[in-house]
Amino acid sequence: MPIETLITVPFSEVLLNRLQGVSPKLNITPFLAARAEDVPAEIWARTEILYTGTILPDPDQAPALRWIQFHFAGIDRFVDVPIVQQSGMLVTNISGAAVSQMAEYVLSMMLALGRKIPALVASQKKSEWPKDRFERFSPFELRGKTVGIVGYGSVGRQIARLLLPFGVTVLATKRNAKQPQDRDYCVEGMGDPQGDFVQRLYPAQALHSMLKECHFVVVTVPLTPQTQGLLDAKMLAALRPGAFLIDVSRGGIVEPAGLLEALKSGQLAGAALDVFPEEPLPPHSPLWQLPNVIITPHISGSSTKYNERAVDLFSENLHRYLGGLPLYNIFDPQRGY
Repeated sequence: MPIETLITVPFSEVLLNRLQGVSPKLNITPFLAARAEDVPAEIWARTEILYTGTILPDPDQAPALRWIQFHFAGIDRFVDVPIVQQSGMLVTNISGAAVSQMAEYVLSMMLALGRKIPALVASQKKSEWPKDRFERFSPFELRGKTVGIVGYGSVGRQIARLLLPFGVTVLATKRNAKQPQDRDYCVEGMGDPQGDFVQRLYPAQALHSMLKECHFVVVTVPLTPQTQGLLDAKMLAALRPGAFLIDVSRGGIVEPAGLLEALKSGQLAGAALDVFPEEPLPPHSPLWQLPNVIITPHISGSSTKYNERAVDLFSENLHRYLGGLPLYNIFDPQRGY
């Protein structure tokens, strides 16, 4: 019997052929849909593997379904969906497919904040050549600084790799700090599989201690009940005065009121924010008006290569599924990610 595999995202014919080439046992069915109801009942009934962005069936619609592979890394909004919670259901995310572009985003924002690019652009728009240019645009150099990564997962590990030539000290928090190795999906030559690029790993409970050392803090931890509001006013106050924050995680991990106060008081010299509790960020948000904030519309994971990299990971997981091996990036209900 073929293993019926339904794909509800718009993969190209080339990528679909690559997936079909994984094994003749697979029967790949592409079906673009906006809602679960758009998928014919006979397709749901025979599907064993589902590759999806947001389309999820009710349990009684898909009695043969055994594995859901999501097209995104952040699946926190789906954790309470009945089919995801169903006993024995394999659920995996695509963590690792956006590592390259997200790490490059973080590095570019660190450099932009440290080199005062927003202020330079504002000066350019006024056709201004300031007499105090050396003082006004004095850079906050990376070399010799300490960068703290909140959540040493796939993105955090690639950030650490990119920071190697800059002469920074990299600190990070990890749920199990005694196991520095990365056991999830990792492309060869990327990331930090053995935990070699971080000078010190802190357990999640020691976040406050790590923040006291940081000139830059990068938030990459997943959103769970335990991380909701994790970086509140008290945590942000632990940072070195004049530190910078870059958030590429999920909206709600950095507490909005505490963030705004830290930016206005100067406790934070600046921030680059790609995620927000409410998206799109409302026009009335005071964050839009702060000169020390770079706001981007949740695009740090965007890449023309995203689908190709997602198929690379999905192919690896298909091989493992067919071979009876543990899948990469399995969702753990106890952890919430």
